[in-house]
Amino acid sequence: MKPFAYVRAGSVQEATDAFAAHPGARYLGGGTNLVDVTRLPLDAVEELPDGALRVGATVRNSDLAAHPAVRDRWPALSQALLAGASGQLRNAATTGGNLLQRTRCPYFQDLSKPCNKREPGTGCGALRGVHRDHAVLGHSEQCIATHPSDMAVALAALDARVELRGPEGARSVPAADFHRLPGVHPERDTEIHPGELITGVVLPAATAGLPSAYRKARDRASYAFALASVAAVLHLRDGVVERAGIAFGALAHRPWRARRAEDALVGAAPTTAAFEHAVDLELAAAEPLRDNAYKVPLARRLALDVLGRLAPPSTT
Repeated sequence: MKPFAYVRAGSVQEATDAFAAHPGARYLGGGTNLVDVTRLPLDAVEELPDGALRVGATVRNSDLAAHPAVRDRWPALSQALLAGASGQLRNAATTGGNLLQRTRCPYFQDLSKPCNKREPGTGCGALRGVHRDHAVLGHSEQCIATHPSDMAVALAALDARVELRGPEGARSVPAADFHRLPGVHPERDTEIHPGELITGVVLPAATAGLPSAYRKARDRASYAFALASVAAVLHLRDGVVERAGIAFGALAHRPWRARRAEDALVGAAPTTAAFEHAVDLELAAAEPLRDNAYKVPLARRLALDVLGRLAPPSTT
């Protein structure tokens, strides 16, 4: 058995200090030193004076999905959480832990197979292997895995921010930019710095109360990872789209914020033609592999369905 030290932190500052003082330390699990953050006071959902909502990093997924403010004002997030896993898993999973999930690629999980994410420089077994469930956007020769979180897709579309605290202090990053594309360093999943701890997520007032929704396609009706998913939020004013937030899940190494589609929709009337043009413009960047081209039309249909639900289009 490898020797290890165990530290139960009583505050965020104590956790980050303990991490900095023990080279090779890990929060919660793995490594030679463990810093237990499960008792930190990060399990609250707090309404902020400006109308935003701060969600602590240890808030359980089940509690967040059922929270009245989330259900009423950011429904896409509640829908994404409920689509994400079984009730038992939602009772255990946390906001911070959900964001820090790694890929479910079988080549990453199988130690007998090459995987640049697990062991840089060994190759990507999925590239010429079994890749039906893998990325069609933003992938590289180094990695074609997808990110498994449903929650993160909704957070990206809703312009949420991830709050971090580490040895160098506190900062926040947009949820849409928190996860990385693989590039030449697929082993780096997120923009989190060494020793940093997720302390919470902030849902902004700007998207509060706007029509939003999440939809997911999967191999079976319950408790399966997405083949494709879409989260969207729309704000209409005077018959045109004033604000749009769209993110795809299971198509890329991170939740894919559909900036081209959003830009195409702003200022346009919510017609079938406008929705189709915007979605097609975004998905034109897709580079499907041998066995996953089906994901492009699947994602298209999901996106058009979600947008149509948020703003029933006319055909003119």
